[in-house]
Amino acid sequence: MIRRVVLYKENFREFYKAQDEKVQEKIEYVLDLVRFEKQVPVKFFKYLDNTNGIYEIRVLTTFKNIRILCFLDQGELVVLTNCFFKKTQKTPLREIEKAERLRKEYLIENYGGK
Repeated sequence: MIRRVVLYKENFREFYKAQDEKVQEKIEYVLDLVRFEKQVPVKFFKYLDNTNGIYEIRVLTTFKNIRILCFLDQGELVVLTNCFFKKTQKTPLREIEKAERLRKEYLIENYGGK
């Protein structure tokens, strides 16, 4: 299965560019899993319960736990919304709310809010 991964707004790009080369390589590795694996292991790609269609891409490095929030558009398009360093067990509510707000903006722009 091949999924397309696209960016919505500049949040991901800015975060990615601020990382060193090794972290960027890890991010690319995990995004390739999302792109090309039929069943992406939950360790790397997980639906967040109690959200409005938000998924979490997990990038684990030696010193940092990176989370990329995203949603699916028609099943085969993964839309990246925002990312952050995860410092606690729970995903910060403000990051989830930001991803949900960006998802809503995206749907309005592309489908008139449907």
